[in-house]
Amino acid sequence: MKPRWTPLAIAYLVLALVGLVGTFVLNAWTVLEARDYFGDIFGSGPAVSSIGVDLLVVAVAGVVFIVVEARRLAMKRAWLYIVLSLVTAFAFTFPLFLAMRERQLAGRGA
Repeated sequence: MKPRWTPLAIAYLVLALVGLVGTFVLNAWTVLEARDYFGDIFGSGPAVSSIGVDLLVVAVAGVVFIVVEARRLAMKRAWLYIVLSLVTAFAFTFPLFLAMRERQLAGRGA
């Protein structure tokens, strides 16, 4: 069966776009102000450091999920989501992967 766009896949895609635009704007702002990106994340106080560690752990768990789930569903080129997250943001690539995963599941009738 052909993969199709389900409402859940579209919701994930919208989240991916929000993640892409939101992080792009903030990352561009960081570059324009010549800020120390990792220094700000891990050195701007305990609350900001906590958020940085929290997001880092979630991203690593998400990468493991992408690898395992892509293999289970025989999704091709899953490594691209991981590489893309290094040059964009995991807030973009993870929901994008979830959207493509949902399409794959919908195509299988699952």
